[in-house]
Amino acid sequence: MLKLPSSIRMAELPVLWPQLQASLRAEAAQVGSAAGHVVRLDVGDLHDFDSGALTLLLSAARLLEQQGLQLQLSQVPVKLQELARVYGVDEVLWRTSNGTSGTNSASAAQAA
Repeated sequence: MLKLPSSIRMAELPVLWPQLQASLRAEAAQVGSAAGHVVRLDVGDLHDFDSGALTLLLSAARLLEQQGLQLQLSQVPVKLQELARVYGVDEVLWRTSNGTSGTNSASAAQAA
């Protein structure tokens, strides 16, 4: 399972996105070779962020969608869920079955 860093700010995206992109592609290759369809990303350590975190997650979902895979987020902080709701991308990033911040799925198909 991949993990996001503890801080994601818009100004850091030019450095963070290429790193995450490479990790996602490597993970996607492993998942695909194992006949899987889901790449998991742990967001639990994220505590310092702005809308750049949403940009990063949406980009990750789109990248995986292009490979026929789905992004699954886990340990999503409540504040990140609230920010996604304010920006209107919460349903694009994940659907919560119980309304809490446990394990949430971000459907890459929905991110298109």
